[in-house]
Amino acid sequence: MKLVYTGKTKNVFELENGNYLLKFKDDVTGKDGVFDPGMNEVGLTIEGVGDVNLRMTDYFFKKINAAGIKTHFVKANFEDTTMEVLPAKVFGHGLEVVCRLRAVGSFIRRYGEYIEEGTPLPAYVETTFKNDALGDPLVTKDGLIVLGVMSSEQYDAIKEMTQKITMIVADDMKEKGLELYDIKFEFGYDANGDVMLIDEIASGNMRVYKDGEYIQPMTLSELFFA
Repeated sequence: MKLVYTGKTKNVFELENGNYLLKFKDDVTGKDGVFDPGMNEVGLTIEGVGDVNLRMTDYFFKKINAAGIKTHFVKANFEDTTMEVLPAKVFGHGLEVVCRLRAVGSFIRRYGEYIEEGTPLPAYVETTFKNDALGDPLVTKDGLIVLGVMSSEQYDAIKEMTQKITMIVADDMKEKGLELYDIKFEFGYDANGDVMLIDEIASGNMRVYKDGEYIQPMTLSELFFA
């Protein structure tokens, strides 16, 4: 295996069959020893976090594939905390897609003068460039097209897939007495330009509440697999 990328929470290796291997780490983002999924730097190491992130990712990616939605997932290996994935190119230098079911977080910081915190939203989709120095700036569909990051058809596919995947996750949480407020995804595309879900679906990529109280990511993982 050839190491091709060292990330904050995962390393990426190239396999002989043309696919890639993601090695999940126990490193998490945060600051001053406190876990914060919104931070852009590794803050601490939590034993077992890589394993639970892989298990949740394996669970949801299998469910999403079964629903006919294209992903890069091939298979997971829990013994060495790795996941084999199909090759995919990222949009631009990396793009994050957020689907919001309630108005919280950065949404309420931006638009709080127009909406109350916690107000239900109709699976609202927004896109941001992955750029730590610029604070992950928002970008519109028109902006993505003008900048040559993606086509109109690719954007429409991402939005539709995002909303469908969000409801898969939200329905699962609801069955466990939990409510999904928002969730973050990453998408890429294959050699034919077809959009696919990439990266992971783990507790650190979503805000989930129980009886109106926010659940910390590690607690959420424990509740989910209880």
